[in-house]
Amino acid sequence: MKDVFPINKMLNFSAHQKIRTVAFVLLFIYLCLLFYVTLFAWNYGASLGPEGPGGRNFNLTPFRSIYRISVFSQDIMDPIIILLGNVMLFVPFGFLLPFMFKHVQKVMIKAVFICCVSSLFIEVCQFLFTYRVSNVDDVILNTFGGLIGVSIFVIIRTIKKRVVIFYKK
Repeated sequence: MKDVFPINKMLNFSAHQKIRTVAFVLLFIYLCLLFYVTLFAWNYGASLGPEGPGGRNFNLTPFRSIYRISVFSQDIMDPIIILLGNVMLFVPFGFLLPFMFKHVQKVMIKAVFICCVSSLFIEVCQFLFTYRVSNVDDVILNTFGGLIGVSIFVIIRTIKKRVVIFYKK
């Protein structure tokens, strides 16, 4: 008998397909939030000052703003929020992105490259369309965060392959 409801076939996913579907939904939600935070919400620690936007601003010298924030901040919280925040912003991206690949060979290279290009895209958009600071150091920190996320994915996958769970049916 032919199945009248094709949704039944769709709901009969394997465990791997279910995980990929959940990861895809989470990645979509994450990307929406990422673009909102980086392109529309006012950012903490903008070099434009508390008065608000003062014009387009950019830094193309690697590690300049990382050094300045680390050395010249009035308290320890500014470097933690700004620098660590940029790293942590891309950890979920790096973790969720490998789920989208059918073959996970060279997953670190692919995912880190996509994180770098995405961060570069955000920085270019910030320069062209917003009054925020476009900074090469943000690309470096975001890419490092993506690398951390991919590394967590690879570690978990490696552990999962090596651990055997015995259970009764």
